[in-house]
Amino acid sequence: MSFLKWIRVQYGQRVVVYRDAQPVELLRPGRYLRMAFGGGLEIERFSTRDPWVASAMLPEIVRAGLLEGEAVVLDLVDRERAIVRIDGRYAGVKGKGVSAVWTAERKVEVEKYELGFSSNSPDAAGSSALGSASFRLEHPSLAVIVELPGAKSELDVAVVAPGTTGLVFRDGRLVSEMGDLSPGLYAFWKGGGKFQVVAVDRREQVLDVSGQEILTADKVTLRLNALVVYRVADAALAVTTVESYSQALYRQAQLALRAVVGTRDLEAFLAGKDEVVAELQSLLEKRSLELGLEVREAGIRDVILPGEMKEILNRVVEAKKRAEAMLLTRREETAAMRMQANTAKIFESSPTLMKLKELEVLEKVAEKANLTVVLGDGGLSERVMKLV
Repeated sequence: MSFLKWIRVQYGQRVVVYRDAQPVELLRPGRYLRMAFGGGLEIERFSTRDPWVASAMLPEIVRAGLLEGEAVVLDLVDRERAIVRIDGRYAGVKGKGVSAVWTAERKVEVEKYELGFSSNSPDAAGSSALGSASFRLEHPSLAVIVELPGAKSELDVAVVAPGTTGLVFRDGRLVSEMGDLSPGLYAFWKGGGKFQVVAVDRREQVLDVSGQEILTADKVTLRLNALVVYRVADAALAVTTVESYSQALYRQAQLALRAVVGTRDLEAFLAGKDEVVAELQSLLEKRSLELGLEVREAGIRDVILPGEMKEILNRVVEAKKRAEAMLLTRREETAAMRMQANTAKIFESSPTLMKLKELEVLEKVAEKANLTVVLGDGGLSERVMKLV
């Protein structure tokens, strides 16, 4: 039985020597002769082509100081995180625990983050508590980092789409210190609670309030379709006040329609639709402020009457139009008679004008007949009357 053992370490390798299951030596490339009596000699080979030191015994190897000058060691506590860059390229995201990167023929850089504490946190109860803002990762290469190995296990990632605002919630509570997030990519370190980003659409939206059956003051049932144009003015208030701000605004629009239409009779409603719309919008503007919304426009799109009421109104309209037509005819007849009376007075006061009119009439009669007129002592009108 040989008590000596040759160990050959090739280029691009490192070997850790164990005695009695404890790491005692790190071998670089070369040939080594070691005592192997008692069967307590073991070795573990590593390829430095793989930058990460992968070993179940890594904490023991680090504590033995075997990696000094050979690797960059990351020994992260609960509050610490790290982003590793190898040869100028981001290579991984690391959480708490021990990890190491071989430095042989490569440049290793580490960006270390400490999740700070804030005594002003709402979670503080007589002792310091983790501040929510310290869990947000802000980095110029964030889009690259969230795709790195280890990122999914260490980061909560959210995307705020264009036209929306993001609100940050931690364990279901709004984190007001982070404010409203503009469109973009965001990441939060895990370990300080569950972070969630709720997107709120800040663009102009249209709410269709259809099929509303409302009883007027004179007991006529109307079916109304209305439109409300609005936008979210205060995202935090809109999300935290009610479960769904659009449904809440829909209910407010229903109540406002009943308040405005139900206090008027049918005739007043139809005659003053502009006033109805103005009052409706005023009511919605006041109520929407409590929901964090801004109503920009409100209107009644359709008014649908019951079948019988529609026939009655058609007859009323027809009767009104007929009366207006008759009144217009009487006015025209009266004007014509007044004009004839004025003409007769003019002829009576001017014999010469009367004779000219007689000649004009005679000319028209002579156009269609062979007529010879001999004038004597009487006037033309007397001669013509005798001929007739």
